[in-house]
Amino acid sequence: MPKMIVSIDGVVIKEVQLTKDRTTLGRRPYNDIVIDNLAVSGEHAVMQMLGNEVHLEDLNSTNGTYINGKAVKKQLLQNNDGIEIGKYKIKFINEAAAAGFEKTAVYKADSMASATPTQSAPTAHAGLETVRGSAIKVLSGAAAGREVALIKVVTTIGKPGVAVAAITKRPHGFVVAHVEGVNKPTLNGTTIGAEPVALKNGDVLELAGTQMQFVQS
Repeated sequence: MPKMIVSIDGVVIKEVQLTKDRTTLGRRPYNDIVIDNLAVSGEHAVMQMLGNEVHLEDLNSTNGTYINGKAVKKQLLQNNDGIEIGKYKIKFINEAAAAGFEKTAVYKADSMASATPTQSAPTAHAGLETVRGSAIKVLSGAAAGREVALIKVVTTIGKPGVAVAAITKRPHGFVVAHVEGVNKPTLNGTTIGAEPVALKNGDVLELAGTQMQFVQS
C-alpha cells in the first residue's frame, strides 16, 4: 500500500498510509496529512489514488510543491520520489508498483483507431480477481467501432491536458473517475467527479466529445 514518510532536518515526524481515493495535505487540521507550519498552505496539495497509481496535485499553494527538486502542478508519483514542501521532505513509497504492477495505458479519444493496446495475458494481482472480456467500445468520431480491451489494472482514456478519465479494475468489477481537465466526463448523461463510479455493462461514457460504451461479457 502506498505511503508518505514526512521528515524535517532528516528526522522522520510521521508516516501515513494512503488508504483513500483522495488524501489531502495542508496546515489546516481537517487535512488527512497535517503539517503545522506557516510555509505550508491551509490546503496545500492532494493525492489521488487510482488503482495502484497516485497522482499528486498542488492546490495553488503559496510556496509550491516540488518533486525531486522540480516545481510541479500535477504529476504521477513514482516509488521513492522525494516531495518538498517548505523545509519538509516527504518520501513516497509504493512498493507494489515497484514490484511490477502494470503501467497506465493512455489512449487519446480522437486517435483510438491507431492505438495498439498490449494484448498480453491478464496478470493476476494480489487482492484482484481477473475480470475477463471487458472493453471500451468507441461509439462516435473517427475511431467509431474501435474496442480497447481493459486488461490492465488502470487504463486512462481521453486527451491529456483537456480531459482524462481512468478506468480501474477492482475485485468485483470496474470503476471510472475523472483525472484531469476542465471538461469532466459523463456516465449515462451524469457528470463524473473525482470519486470513482462503478461501471455496468452497456454504460455510455462521454469524454472530450467522444462517446464510448463499457462492454463486459
